[in-house]
Amino acid sequence: MWKGSVSFGLVTIPIQLYAATENKNVSLRQVHESDGGRIQYKRFCSIEGVEVPYAEIAKGYELDDGEMVVLTDEDLDGLPLASSRVIDVLEFVPLEAIDPLHYDRHYYLEPQKAAIKPYVLLRDALQKSQNVAIAKVALRQRESLALLRVHADVLVMTTMLWPDEVRRPDFGFLDDDLPQIRPQELTMAGSLIDSLTEPVFDPDKYTDSYREALEAVIEAKVAGEDTRKPRKKTVKSDVVDLMAALEASVSEAKKSRKPAARKTGATGRTAGSKTTAAKKPAARRSPKSA
Repeated sequence: MWKGSVSFGLVTIPIQLYAATENKNVSLRQVHESDGGRIQYKRFCSIEGVEVPYAEIAKGYELDDGEMVVLTDEDLDGLPLASSRVIDVLEFVPLEAIDPLHYDRHYYLEPQKAAIKPYVLLRDALQKSQNVAIAKVALRQRESLALLRVHADVLVMTTMLWPDEVRRPDFGFLDDDLPQIRPQELTMAGSLIDSLTEPVFDPDKYTDSYREALEAVIEAKVAGEDTRKPRKKTVKSDVVDLMAALEASVSEAKKSRKPAARKTGATGRTAGSKTTAAKKPAARRSPKSA
């Protein structure tokens, strides 16, 4: 994703950052059922009702009364955001001291060639201490807490949510008198847990059955040639539409002239009227021409 460094006391470790996880969901697109054409969305201004080019789109913060605060790139560039290329280690804590509810995203850290030794030093020191490092990092114009730990002999950074981003459970039943649990019931629940307990977690024995079934449905349709190739809009079709519009415009123009032609007389006044009538359709057509 980017090249940066881990700041560990007076030691700086140049690293390269990679996403440690990927989404394996089957990507489905919204299409027109009758012909398979993809559904497209455009950026429209809700006030002007026109499509807005990406270069004119800014970020906005909506107030409670509906007023909008527009923030430009210049406004955001002036914020005191920490360098997006430094993972600044702040302290070390036991891993079990952190509730997994605070975890967000995971990234692998690869050392650059000149920094393998300090990288290995931090890795081995973390393993020996059985602690994780708490750090600050800026990713995608947002500052986050993060932790560094060792996984599969490499350093892994996990971004964390800020404390006020973790919601507190506010459920009514917690304030009520809870039902009493009998010792026999607790013993049976413990026995069930013991019967399903494994010494280690083996994620490979679990599979995504829904994704596998969906892929099988797609493969069956492909094998049965039950697919649709959406028709592409060609330049030729645009020309046809343009010609049709021009022909319709010419037809309308001819119709608008016919009443004026019938009123034309032999006198000079009617000749003046003819001139006026000939100018009026041109005035009405000028916005279309523009």
